[in-house]
Amino acid sequence: MSSDYSIPIIQGTPVPPPGGQQYQQYAKQSYEPTSAGYSNNAGEGVYTNQDATISYGNPVQHQQQPNQFRDVIWAILFLGHLAVMLFLISANLANGGDGGDAVAGSFTGIYTLIAISAAVSIGFSTLSIALMTRFPTEMVKAGLIFSVALMGAVALVLILAGGLFGALFGVFMFAITAYYVKIVWQRIPFAAINLKTALSAVKSNMGLGVIAYLIMGAAFAWTGFWLAGMAETLQASDGGVTFLLLVSYYWTFEVLCNTIHVTTAGTVGTWWFVPGEASGCWSTALRDSFSRATTYSFGSICLGSLLVAVIQALEAMARQARQNEDGQLLACLLECILSCIRDIVEYFNRWAYVYVGLYGFGYIEAGRNVIQLFQQKGWSVLITDDINERVMLMMKLGVGALTGLVGLLTAMADQNLLDGLGLDGGVGIVAFFISFIVGLVFSSILMSVVSSSVNTVIVCFAESPAEFEANHPDLSREMRSAWTQSWPELTIY
Repeated sequence: MSSDYSIPIIQGTPVPPPGGQQYQQYAKQSYEPTSAGYSNNAGEGVYTNQDATISYGNPVQHQQQPNQFRDVIWAILFLGHLAVMLFLISANLANGGDGGDAVAGSFTGIYTLIAISAAVSIGFSTLSIALMTRFPTEMVKAGLIFSVALMGAVALVLILAGGLFGALFGVFMFAITAYYVKIVWQRIPFAAINLKTALSAVKSNMGLGVIAYLIMGAAFAWTGFWLAGMAETLQASDGGVTFLLLVSYYWTFEVLCNTIHVTTAGTVGTWWFVPGEASGCWSTALRDSFSRATTYSFGSICLGSLLVAVIQALEAMARQARQNEDGQLLACLLECILSCIRDIVEYFNRWAYVYVGLYGFGYIEAGRNVIQLFQQKGWSVLITDDINERVMLMMKLGVGALTGLVGLLTAMADQNLLDGLGLDGGVGIVAFFISFIVGLVFSSILMSVVSSSVNTVIVCFAESPAEFEANHPDLSREMRSAWTQSWPELTIY
């Protein structure tokens, strides 16, 4: 082995120095293809198995950054703004009074339904992870077929609605989706093993789901608190104040969501490099990753979240402007442009936060490094695929529908459950809708952890396939085999 071996560290968890012969064999490996197959360009030996020949030269691999606060000015700005908002909201609530005890009492049945739906959806979401782990290929295929069927149903509804533009748009989107599925069908094996690997990491650290639910609970509490305290101010304020209030709301919500993403990336990265440190509900990797996300990397999270929050606030203002008959067309075009910009920024954030979680880079440096990684390997086309995202969508809607069914049965068992709404009829439909939304939201929280894990697996496989071979040989063998089927034109370094 080369004497210049450097110890990789992920999220504050150090990799033990090379101790055994097996670790020495795999440390700092790389896949380096030539026209005749895989060869060792570094002249340091070759490892061969039935699937591939792996050279272990001196690949480029990033190291854990020193423990220091990144993008600290943005963390200070966020915390300062949050303190001001909490003061303003509390003052508004104190001046307005509550008088809501009687009202709250009348909604006891609704709260009961929501609590039941939340518990049921968490159970169904956990079962869905087991199902995806057991049948990843079948679930990926089902997700793609489901996306075509869903767009077909949307197109049919738009056609029956009678609008020419809507009908043409629906048919166009259905055709695009069907063509996309046809193109990516050959990539199913890699998407399936990628999903299986990500789920293996999540199952080894199920505390990620608990943290995700706790953080999103805080996000929901912030939503209710913000609406209760700022609703009247929002209606009475001019455009500038309204924009700032919306930025405040979206910024806080995005920070909470991205904290989950960064925590997941750090935990899965440790599972990739040092599985012994990332095994258990409350593993060392999970604790260290969450601690880093809320301290050293918090400023980076705040910076990326602010960019999205500003765009979301502008979108909300554009939607509000569409109510004005004089500027509907301009507002519609502006909203469309802002939506495209938001998609680009969120796409950048998705990969940048993986590197923030893995190595502790600052926000800009993390985004630049991960994009350069894929460009250097020629993998840019790979990260544009969203095959597994379609599986997530199918599972979220499925959990939502099953939870809605439980809500319907609950309302049928207790006819007085929704008396607080003052409904004359259709109680079952309302109960189904409420439970469906709750199920969709709670399943989305857990699926966001899976999605973050999938993204992290892609980045780690691009950068450190040798460590994967050393620590998870069975999964590595499956992934490399699937890679040659799905991406024969791309190479593994």
